[in-house]
Amino acid sequence: MPTGLIVYGADSELGRRVLARLAASPAFDPRELGEPVDVVVHLGSGDHDAIALARQSVTEGVVEMLAGATAGNATHVVLVSSAMVYGAVPNNPVPLTEEAVLRPEVEFVYARQLATAEALVDQWRRDDPGRTATVLRPVVTMDALASSSLARALAAGFGQRFGEDDPPAQFVHLDDLAAAVVVGAEQRLDGVFNVSPDGWVPGERVRELTGSSLRMKLPERVSEVWSSLQWRFQRGPIPPGLRPYTRSPWVVANDRLKAHGWAPTVTNEQAYVEGTEAGWWTMITPKRRQELSLGAMVAGLVAGLVAGFSLWRRWRRRR
Repeated sequence: MPTGLIVYGADSELGRRVLARLAASPAFDPRELGEPVDVVVHLGSGDHDAIALARQSVTEGVVEMLAGATAGNATHVVLVSSAMVYGAVPNNPVPLTEEAVLRPEVEFVYARQLATAEALVDQWRRDDPGRTATVLRPVVTMDALASSSLARALAAGFGQRFGEDDPPAQFVHLDDLAAAVVVGAEQRLDGVFNVSPDGWVPGERVRELTGSSLRMKLPERVSEVWSSLQWRFQRGPIPPGLRPYTRSPWVVANDRLKAHGWAPTVTNEQAYVEGTEAGWWTMITPKRRQELSLGAMVAGLVAGLVAGFSLWRRWRRRR
């Protein structure tokens, strides 16, 4: 029998996609969306940029959502959190599983608030044995209609430290995240589930996809001070609290969610390219790019020789 459901954050790009999928789901009756409900979905955390611009508190939004769920006698909650709650530290396993301890960066308020929101949802679930909760931890979300400033900031932080490699990164398409939300609601999954494509992208490849030029690498402390000054006086490109996420790994495994029938349809690279509207040349392999560069150099040299010869002939004719 169809179940009533309400979606917090339905006016976002993610919300519109979730509602479209829910309307086609036999588990829910579109006519009952917003009516007395048994399932409550909170999507606000899935749109970091909107929250940052509105200066909203993720924690306050979840408190409001849980109060509504309790008042309406709902028995299942779906919360979109973020893989950033794991934190980015040098000794993180690669990949992280859902059993990993949460160590969100202290200076990054967004990640700390999400960790608190997760704890609130877990407490709500424990308060009544008839309740269940799905907590989704997506990596950075990307889409052509929802370009992520968070992803651009992360890419801007790569390639700045002398003698240090950039950590790998992951990017999930908004459609795949919407599908994960629906799976959690339909099956009333109880627990925490990472949301990411299979595998990950090396940090250097992220910079290639961005089309970033080569940068002068600095000692770590110098790089940190320089980035802080840039953010303080120019408001960019990356806030201090986000820097650790460009220095240490925080990629996740998606096996638990895949075991319930969810499967990513877009790769990390495809999601990133679509979300940043990168040019076609960013998909070319480094070897092919080098070949094209050498070809361009030869063509330029030939053009220069031809132009020089033409000028020399004109000079000879005038004499």
